[in-house]
Amino acid sequence: MKYARNSFLVALYWPRVAKALDNGVGLTPHMGWSSWNVAQCDAASAKYALDTAEKFISLGLKDLGYEYINIDDCWSLKSRDENGKLVPDPGKWPDGIKPVADRIHDLGLKFGLYGCAGQKTCAGYPGSDGDKYAASDVSQLVEWGVDFWKYDNCYTPCLDNPPPQTCQRPAGNSQEWYAPMRDAILGVQETRKIHFNLCNWGRDDVWGWGDDYGHSWRMSVDNWGDWESVERIGSAAADIAEYSGPGGFNDLDMLYLGSPKLNANEERLHFGLWAIAKSPLVLGLDLATISNATLDIIRNKGIIDINQDRLGKAATTFTPPGRPGPESESGRIYPYWAGPLSDGVVIGLCAGSSAGTYAVDFRDVPGLGDGSYSWEEMYTGQTGTGTGVSFDIDLHDMRVIKVKTAGTKGGRAAEL
Repeated sequence: MKYARNSFLVALYWPRVAKALDNGVGLTPHMGWSSWNVAQCDAASAKYALDTAEKFISLGLKDLGYEYINIDDCWSLKSRDENGKLVPDPGKWPDGIKPVADRIHDLGLKFGLYGCAGQKTCAGYPGSDGDKYAASDVSQLVEWGVDFWKYDNCYTPCLDNPPPQTCQRPAGNSQEWYAPMRDAILGVQETRKIHFNLCNWGRDDVWGWGDDYGHSWRMSVDNWGDWESVERIGSAAADIAEYSGPGGFNDLDMLYLGSPKLNANEERLHFGLWAIAKSPLVLGLDLATISNATLDIIRNKGIIDINQDRLGKAATTFTPPGRPGPESESGRIYPYWAGPLSDGVVIGLCAGSSAGTYAVDFRDVPGLGDGSYSWEEMYTGQTGTGTGVSFDIDLHDMRVIKVKTAGTKGGRAAEL
């Protein structure tokens, strides 16, 4: 990649230009649930949507900020009707979409659906096909009361003809086929404000232009629910931290907590790193079978508050004196991360490659400086005051430390 790793100060001062899709949505990373990882096509139903909405209430997730109930691929029939309209599968949506959205809204939550920029969705259902159906599809979203629209990248223009599900030789740039949907959503913003989530798998350096097209953008290929995915995606997030900010965020893909391929340590690092990188926090698991251990992670209010901090700046890596710096092509998660908050700085210590003692002096952390600060670690609940922190961390685990600067004297962050 062409972006420098130690870009904390760039992330802190990076000027955000006016966004084309600036409708007051997505000022912090969105939080919610998505159906795909639960049961793929079988989860694209009214029952899953309504059951999950009720779980948001009973498990206390709504009170913590989780609000979007998003249905992924396979919710419609395989063909449009005679008027070119999308048709909800009556076997999955016996009363249609709107009554489900209305019920979710009555619970104080929001409802999302899935579409695709290509001729078909990734599972072979009707796509919007560039500008052919964009306006019509958005009109249906408004009619149904949809709040969120995930827009995928399958069966898009390709040098191979007909275009395959996943084109390796695109005919053009994905900006070209995301623009019509962006414009259609802009056209209805006085009637309904829709969160537009670009899912082009990080192609065409989407982080460099995504905030002119949507509110969040997938910066990589999928999270497959294993440590290798967490490592691959998490390490890449450091290089593009400067592109996240209020109204537009790098989307590191759904949280695969509850995956049998991740142990408890890896779940904590997965959630913690996504949170400080200001990724949307979107659960991809069945809340009816969630374990208490995983529930404790996703209900960690301290980490959620860091993710939802109004400053909206993503953490990135920094190199303490005497430590080796990140290897940009290694794909490994670097141990030392930091990011600015509205009232302090978050430090992430990641034992991505080896267990051990991880320590930092606050004077070496970007945004801090000489002096004593109060701090809190969000997983263990430890608190303290001093000039640094040190933790013994097991392999693939993480510590998330909030250092408070508001109202303190000394230390650069207090002067910003």
